Amino acid sequence: MDLSSNVSWRDGMTFDAELDGFKFAIDADPKFGGKEAGPKPKGLTLTSLAGCTAMDVISILRKMKEEPTRFDVQASGDLTEEHPRRFGRIVVHYTFEGEGLDEGKLRKAVSLSEQRYCGVFATLRGNVELETVIELNGQVLQD
Repeated sequence: MDLSSNVSWRDGMTFDAELDGFKFAIDADPKFGGKEAGPKPKGLTLTSLAGCTAMDVISILRKMKEEPTRFDVQASGDLTEEHPRRFGRIVVHYTFEGEGLDEGKLRKAVSLSEQRYCGVFATLRGNVELETVIELNGQVLQD
């Protein structure tokens, strides 16, 4: 196996998680017995997606000699009403700031990440409606 994560029950709905030598708690929503001792597992899916594509995009942009002064990726999801409650739709919002950034290169870097390199994106594609928003210096770029 290439990757492995382990969770061990602590108490209530809190588990101690370990991934790549890093330890952290995960917990359920308080209405399901959680104590807000850590993030919820579904939310970590969004963090994984945002982190995966962000690392790809910044790496690709550096190769293109484009360096934003600020770069953020926010992933937000809507859960289905029926069980199992899963992500039905996720919006990935890329925010770039910087002078003289090439809009075409930003779009290309995002596209390459989403279509070719980001394994989390590829895992979700076909199972979740994925939407992309790209913002440059406060303006949403239109297709």
